[in-house]
Amino acid sequence: MCVIMRIYKKCNFQGQFWHFKDAVNSNDLKNKGEGILDTSKIKNSDFSQVDISYFFNNDENIKNEIIQTGIIVFTDYQQKLIKKLQDALEKTAPDRLARLQERLDDVTSLAQSIARFPSLLERANTTTSTRTPMALVESIISYQEEGDTVLHMPSKAILGKGFLVAKIHTFFSMSKLAKNYALMDEKEVKEYYDETVSMMFTLMAEDVYMNLIKDKSVSIDLRRELANSLIILWEHRSDQTISDIAPVLQSVWSARRRLAPAFGSMMGTSELMMVTFQMDDQWGAFIKEKLSEPDVAQAMEEFLFGVSYEQILRLKGILRDQGVKSIGRDEVSSYLGERVKTDINLDYRDFYLLYTVRRDNARARQRLHIEGPKNTLEDHFIRFIMEKNQEKQKNDTFAKV
Repeated sequence: MCVIMRIYKKCNFQGQFWHFKDAVNSNDLKNKGEGILDTSKIKNSDFSQVDISYFFNNDENIKNEIIQTGIIVFTDYQQKLIKKLQDALEKTAPDRLARLQERLDDVTSLAQSIARFPSLLERANTTTSTRTPMALVESIISYQEEGDTVLHMPSKAILGKGFLVAKIHTFFSMSKLAKNYALMDEKEVKEYYDETVSMMFTLMAEDVYMNLIKDKSVSIDLRRELANSLIILWEHRSDQTISDIAPVLQSVWSARRRLAPAFGSMMGTSELMMVTFQMDDQWGAFIKEKLSEPDVAQAMEEFLFGVSYEQILRLKGILRDQGVKSIGRDEVSSYLGERVKTDINLDYRDFYLLYTVRRDNARARQRLHIEGPKNTLEDHFIRFIMEKNQEKQKNDTFAKV
């Protein structure tokens, strides 16, 4: 099995699977001068043609679309950002290059180690049994137990999550290097920060997929598609669906940060309109079609105000009883009698932190059968997008018949 950690794309080879005859030496994976993966060894490698049935049972529907295995260390775009920063630092702060290179090497080494574990997209002989992708999909769908599932997940999934976190930290450090040492302008620095945030959404996607897979209100076809997406995410630590909608989620979060919610009526109508006016057609369609659903509306309130459904109800009652029409963000904690994080000057780590609070609250309500949103706003939005994509695919299929 080759250990090649480059960006891979879905390829159609009409039922054939291509793999490397010879494993590439890990030392060949890096350009010693720049620390960027060198593709020349890959491009010049010998290939042999192997029938797809070598890896899968005939009853597993591959649909002529083969996904090569291998964790993505740095995408082509990320490599361009790395090269750009290295070139700039060489001129403005050459003493910072070695430390940056060490960090990049550490990330690459981590990916190399993870790539040694059996692929989740191929038939694999584990220490006690044989695992196939289809069996893994069905196992994910059928497992409905509550609680932390970390011990039920493949080792590659757990290790890959750590790799993604390390990569996020690396790019956040690069954004600071770009600003403070490479002396890049604001627009250029934003490229590094935006890439960091995009990877944070990929981290969040794993939780969203798991939530939706367990949701019995989601169709079995979509749950199976989500399970497939989850396995691909575990394998490559990259997700095209999330990459496509990450800019929308980031824009929603940025707009929410700029808002000053009306902590008085607690209705959030004006805040929602302000957010919607700044969004694209996907967000507008989501609001138009889904906001009338109680769970979506309640999840939206939690997102806008930055407090839980239960805290919103308490705050409404307190303000009504005291005859207070409106309060500021900094007064919320004193009225509730507990510390509430409503600061609008939040970075991507706070976004993820607040998301996990809303996620855990939603899971608790689901488990305890109590009132309030059972899903986060992110759950609802990603489900909406995937259902629309699934519907479009079906319509396109019927149109071709």
